[in-house]
Amino acid sequence: MTICNMAIEGGARCGYVNPDQVTFDYLKGREHAPSGANWDKAVAWWKSIASASDAVYDDVKVFKAEDISPTVTWGISPDHGVGVAEAIPAKESFAAEEWAIIDEAYQYMDFKAGQPMAGTRIDVAFIGSCTNGRISDLREAAKVIQAHGGMVPSTVKAFIVPGSEAVKVIAEREGLHEIFRAHGFEWRNAGCSMCLAMNPDKLSGRQVSASSSNRNFKGRQGSPTGRTLLMSPAMVAMAALEGRVADVRTVLGKKGKST
Repeated sequence: MTICNMAIEGGARCGYVNPDQVTFDYLKGREHAPSGANWDKAVAWWKSIASASDAVYDDVKVFKAEDISPTVTWGISPDHGVGVAEAIPAKESFAAEEWAIIDEAYQYMDFKAGQPMAGTRIDVAFIGSCTNGRISDLREAAKVIQAHGGMVPSTVKAFIVPGSEAVKVIAEREGLHEIFRAHGFEWRNAGCSMCLAMNPDKLSGRQVSASSSNRNFKGRQGSPTGRTLLMSPAMVAMAALEGRVADVRTVLGKKGKST
């Protein structure tokens, strides 16, 4: 779902993933899934729309997730991203027709080409959104927090918003909220929150946010001049505890692996 939702930022017109047995096993028996004969009918339909095993594609690209380092956005679009250990790219590395938006991103974010992403100071850390507020996301964030062992510094406002009421119930049943609170994170009710600046959850002025949401457009998080750095929930947890952008692999012992 996340890949399909974000495919357009990768230049695609749409995103589609073939249904498979893993998908069926995940859905079967869930509250809102079909049951009985309706389940069999649904599976038959899903299988019928999958690409044929002998389908021929115009172009094929293979990406190995283990080779992708934790990624952080530096600009004003989700596709303005680099590995956490990399520097902000020069505009010349982009197509000439993109130079104007790249210059705009440099100016708005107050970043320069060649500037390292690691070490960038943050003011707010937000873990949540429909994209990254699942129970698996919260478990991963808790794992990072426990591995790090520190506290959120007084200079950072850090809060965690489950993506749904069901996620909140599961998280509290597992005691994740206690881990978050013990390390200085606020535990909130389910909702959109800072993903699109709902209620009082907004950036102020030129604040910099480490956010697990899915968009970093100008003003997206409530301040017309606020700056958003998109990253995974695990990376947001790490940034919250460090007060700056930092490589989560250093505490997870996964140097060279992706998170």
